[in-house]
Parts: sequence; structure tokens; C-alpha cells
Amino acid sequence: MTDLTWPDEQLVSAAREGDAAAIATLVSGSYPHVRRFAHTLCASAEDAEDAAQEALIILYRKIGTLRASGALASWMFRIVRNECLRQWRTMTRPSEPIAEAAVASAEDEAVRRLEAGRVASVIAALPADQRRVLIMRDVQGYSGRMVAGMLGLSVAAMKSRLHRARATVQQELRTTPWSAQERSERNA
Repeated sequence: MTDLTWPDEQLVSAAREGDAAAIATLVSGSYPHVRRFAHTLCASAEDAEDAAQEALIILYRKIGTLRASGALASWMFRIVRNECLRQWRTMTRPSEPIAEAAVASAEDEAVRRLEAGRVASVIAALPADQRRVLIMRDVQGYSGRMVAGMLGLSVAAMKSRLHRARATVQQELRTTPWSAQERSERNA
């Protein structure tokens, strides 16, 4: 069975003060937690591994800037979340503009991307607790019980957040008009 506790505050304090052995121990001790969290947020296993590695590099480089030794877990989770969001944004941006003389299937793809972009921006605007539940349940496909367990929620609380998130996304998609650029691209 793996150790489910974060490195203790004394180790974090020693690492903050520049103790090389403490930093190495802190990075290796944080890896299972960071990796597990990345797998709950990122779109793929590869993205999760990349996010976990980036988070550990940031931990190694910037441990001295951590203000409170007890804040390591929340600091690392925020770094992982930001890295997963960065990867997701990079993935959703089209790499090349679509040519005007594109065939119908390319036009359909462009409309699909615009609609996916709208959905993604609405999801990104959700409160963090609702966004996590929605992504874990509807995007990553975890069971409701697993999502509740990973987030430390009761199944009822998880269902409530998921319902609010879904309702908000549906409402925003119904009421938020397409931007002028999206309308012109869609009607072109």
C-alpha cells in the first residue's frame, strides 16, 4: 500500500531553507499525490504525466517561495491544475487558419471546433468545485462514487455539484450569443 500522507512540515521547512537532501525527498514524496491529482484533471494520461513532471520541476525550483510549510498540498494542486488548463488551452487552439476554399468537411470541422470552444469557455468559467466534478464525471468518465471519493465529498454533494454545473453549462450555451467573429465564420 502506498503512503497517502504528504511530506511533513519539518521536511518542507528544511527544503525551503535550501537543504538539497530535503528537496530531493520532498519532490519524490510529493510525486504520487501530484500524479494522482493530475490524472483527475488532465485530458489524457500523457498530459497528466507532463503536468505532474512540470509541477515537480516548479516545486524543485521555487520551494523557497512557499510561504507556509503547511500549504504545500494546496500549492502543488494549484500548480497541477494550472498546468492541466495550459495544456488543454494549447490543445483547443487551432494550429492553422482554415482556408476560404475549404471543402465542406473542413467547414463542418471548423463549426465543430467553434462549438467545442464555446463549451470549453463556459466550462472554464464554472466555479472550481463544479468544474472539477463535471470534468471528472463527464469528460474523464469516472463513476460518481469515484469522483466523490477523490474529492472527499459525499455522493449526494457530488451529484448536487454535477447537476449545478450541467445546468449552468446548458443555460450559458442557450443564452450566450455567438461572438461576431464566430457568427461570421459560421455563416461564411
